[in-house]
Amino acid sequence: MTASLVPSPLPTPSRPVSVLQSHNGVRTEHQREVINRLKRIEGQVRGLIEMVDNARPCEDVAQQMSAARKAMDKAFYRMIACTVMEAVSDSASEVEAFREVERSTRILEKYA
Repeated sequence: MTASLVPSPLPTPSRPVSVLQSHNGVRTEHQREVINRLKRIEGQVRGLIEMVDNARPCEDVAQQMSAARKAMDKAFYRMIACTVMEAVSDSASEVEAFREVERSTRILEKYA
């Protein structure tokens, strides 16, 4: 049996995690960073399509697919890290901060 860092589970609030919220319609630095990463990945995917269209060797295509997949993973983890940082900094109490971290952990467990 493993020891728990928290004596009892906290209730899960009904509101969803709002990922990388914009403030007053203006993108945050974190949003811009994730969007820039996704745009680079979009370029990589376009390059992959061109490689397949040009009948490039499978190993070359596989290498580029792997790079695109790793870039997507990095964008995902960066998004989650930013979400945790924003949630903790916006939390009014230690308990609320813990809830926000726990919610982000569930997203990681579900999608990572």
